[in-house]
Amino acid sequence: MQDMDGIYRDYAGYVFRYLCALTGNEELAEELTQETFYQAVKSVNRFDGRSAVSTWLCGIAKNCLKTWRRKNPPAAELTEEALRETAPSAESEAISGETKAALYRRLHALQEPYRETLYLRLFAGLSFREIGDIFGKTENWARVTFYRGKEKLKEAITDEK
Repeated sequence: MQDMDGIYRDYAGYVFRYLCALTGNEELAEELTQETFYQAVKSVNRFDGRSAVSTWLCGIAKNCLKTWRRKNPPAAELTEEALRETAPSAESEAISGETKAALYRRLHALQEPYRETLYLRLFAGLSFREIGDIFGKTENWARVTFYRGKEKLKEAITDEK
């Protein structure tokens, strides 16, 4: 394994984008990115190399976010600006007429792993292979989960109309 300075240079942007996808808040994502690398330095001796460094770091980042959310009960929400800038047009067309806040509420109400898979794909722009790695699953699992999540989101939209 390379030194932590090299790991930080190579993966800080990746971890930041992952956290932005989960929180929709760049300031919080930056703070949690720093906490992630602090925790990584503290636990570097526990990294066994069975997973990719990016997967290991995203696991730490997810735990940092869980800790932050426990300490800050009103969960951080995606801003309308973040939704406008990152939502793909094909997905926007599928939900035409919906307000972004209503869409976000429906997306947030999805069960795991659908919610996080949709966040990672739509907002962080991660590939299916990267999403599969984060969950410790295959690329095909990520594709199927993403598709099923989209279908559940469409059902929720249809049911409310």
